[in-house]
Amino acid sequence: MIPLMKPFFDHQELEEVAESINSGWVTQGPKVKRFAEQFSKYVGSNYACAVSNCTSALVMALKAVGVSPGDVVITTSHTFIATANAIRFCGAEPVFVDIDPDNLNIDLTCLEEVLANEFEVKDGDYHYKNRQQLLKNVESPLNDSKNEKAKLSALLIVHQIGVPADLVELVALSKKLNIPLVEDAACAIGSEIEVDGQFEKIGKPQGEIACFSFHPRKVITTGDGGMLTTNSKKYDDFFRLYRQHGMNVTDQQRHESKSIIVENYITTGFNFRLSDIQACFGIAQLNKIESIISKRRELAGYYQDQLSSMKSITLMLAPPNKKYNWQSYPVFFNSAGPNTALELLEKLKLKGVSAKRGIGCCHQETPYLAGQSNKLLESSESRTLNTIFLPLYHQMTQEDLDFVVKSLKEIID
Repeated sequence: MIPLMKPFFDHQELEEVAESINSGWVTQGPKVKRFAEQFSKYVGSNYACAVSNCTSALVMALKAVGVSPGDVVITTSHTFIATANAIRFCGAEPVFVDIDPDNLNIDLTCLEEVLANEFEVKDGDYHYKNRQQLLKNVESPLNDSKNEKAKLSALLIVHQIGVPADLVELVALSKKLNIPLVEDAACAIGSEIEVDGQFEKIGKPQGEIACFSFHPRKVITTGDGGMLTTNSKKYDDFFRLYRQHGMNVTDQQRHESKSIIVENYITTGFNFRLSDIQACFGIAQLNKIESIISKRRELAGYYQDQLSSMKSITLMLAPPNKKYNWQSYPVFFNSAGPNTALELLEKLKLKGVSAKRGIGCCHQETPYLAGQSNKLLESSESRTLNTIFLPLYHQMTQEDLDFVVKSLKEIID
């Protein structure tokens, strides 16, 4: 069976882990510090903070920019549900906007229409007019909030499957609205976007904060894990407190001090820490990220060459102002019924190819269904039904690629 994805490990991970075990530091030690510093240097941010996963990173980022109970946050429904859940963990509720079907990211025109039609401005703030609709979902934290203003407190912009959103325009809009922009860059490490005539890596960041995932489906992995990048010391200080129960002294600081240090707890936090063992994987993976992404672009290019002549499908193309990391390789069907993708996946599996259905929509899932039933998210819903992701990973051979292409053509051509 050709898998959808396979992490790429070699001797470097083993060497880093062995060094960590021999040192006795297995959590919140020098490896975590080194991984964050190297990650910051790679993306070009002033600060980077390693955490347990991207969901915890999103929660911390939203809290840092001021998302509070009773607020709303604009994002897309066509995303992994963790994006929406992170908003709820802050006591707020997502307001979903449709996507551009060509790149699976938030549609700027749809966003402007939602702002114009579903929000009203009071005292300089944007407030959601359809709060009562959101309350229909019993899981919405707005039901328990004394704050009934439904103020828009952030834009949470997803770089879906590593494809950069239209950040230049979105950042300009966020500044115009005076509403902070947080980037859900879970899949986007290594992707780039042109800003002022030069390419910059996602995570520099363009918004206030960018959040990354190191889940095994991502371009590099730590087994699980996350990272926040920012250019604000204020935000970075908050992350470091919040990830460790609000404690103002790290284990490494206590260990390195020549005198006794007594910690204080500055804020209410969580255990969102990354272990040194996980950071070992991150360091080793980051050392070879350029070769990993180069190989993924090569694989995506081969798919493009071999599949572009098929009339029944459409392929995603990278515009000149963006460089994709090809975390996933999507194939769009030009006509599809409710079961088209699932039927195809079954046929591919029988041939020995593991592929995946398109990204689901949060507003169609049980926790969000009732409160979002009035939303028209046509492109989001259609892309869920008419998209599959083909296998793409570093170790794929030419034989693997040819077999996937041959299998797909035999089924649908």
